[in-house]
Amino acid sequence: MKIFKYIFWLLYRIWFYILVAVPIIILFPFLILSILKESWYPFFFRLARIWARFILIGMGFRVKIEREAVPERCDSYMFVANHTSMTDIMLMLLSVKNPFVFVGKQELAKIPLFGFFYKRTCILVDRSSEKSRKAVFLRAQKRLKQGLSICIFPEGGVPDESIVLDEFKDGAFRLAINHQIPVVPLTFADNKKRFSYTFFSGSPGKMRAQVHKFIPTEGLTIADTKMLNGQARDVILKQLTEFHNT
Repeated sequence: MKIFKYIFWLLYRIWFYILVAVPIIILFPFLILSILKESWYPFFFRLARIWARFILIGMGFRVKIEREAVPERCDSYMFVANHTSMTDIMLMLLSVKNPFVFVGKQELAKIPLFGFFYKRTCILVDRSSEKSRKAVFLRAQKRLKQGLSICIFPEGGVPDESIVLDEFKDGAFRLAINHQIPVVPLTFADNKKRFSYTFFSGSPGKMRAQVHKFIPTEGLTIADTKMLNGQARDVILKQLTEFHNT
């Protein structure tokens, strides 16, 4: 019986990568067009949301998104969420309609097809390099000035399976304070169970997301970074606890 589970998990992983690739191939001419100019990024973002929906539906995930607040269309925000799965990217794209730019690890740029567009549209960071981390701030500032939002998974990576929520890095919160933009915490409840980084795991089923009330930064200074960090983390941790108890 166990061998059938492993066969299913293997095929399920293969199916995921097929779903990642197929819409990119179909939409390739439009995707190429959308990255020719930075000002056309909102068009790319709309295509990315179609890509994300295709994958989550194809994987058999029943997505339920609850919103305590809805971002204003023309405003910029700092979106932060817990990070447990490759599907976090897709669920974030589905949960937020405001065009935003991911800040993510540069290793993902090596993934065929996906990586080609990832490195041309996202802000890549090598967390082991101080120079790279500083460059992130400059690129993020440029994107915010263009009216876009930023999305960062502030745990700085995917924590061990036994950790519910790791400590948050300060970068996202410093950036939000510098630009006086609200922080929007999101909680992803089921992504680890649905499709974790453990190869032999995962299954179709419910995938819940909670968009929390915005945390304002007006009047805050860099000295308030830790406070803002802790406030956002507490919101997500509390919601994760509630989700896991239901």
